[in-house]
Amino acid sequence: MFEATKSATDLVNLSGRFDASQVDKARAVFDGINETCTIDFKDLDYISSAGLGVLLKTQKRVSEKGHKLKLINLNKHINEIFKYAGFNTIFEIE
Repeated sequence: MFEATKSATDLVNLSGRFDASQVDKARAVFDGINETCTIDFKDLDYISSAGLGVLLKTQKRVSEKGHKLKLINLNKHINEIFKYAGFNTIFEIE
């Protein structure tokens, strides 16, 4: 199961498995991001290339307006995926 919830303080919490079957659910949240936002991966177990695509598209869109996505609490496996994909140079990761 996958959940993406956005709080009033520009924090998006991700949980579960973010794969191709969850892209529409994720887009419903990420398409509403129009300024700098923090994405909390604390409860995310897995992300596929489809999930990475949603994040990349959102980062590109908000960066054109001078904003960014800040990613926090990535587990070791997801952090390695971001490094291998070169996404650690695209996103601010804490």
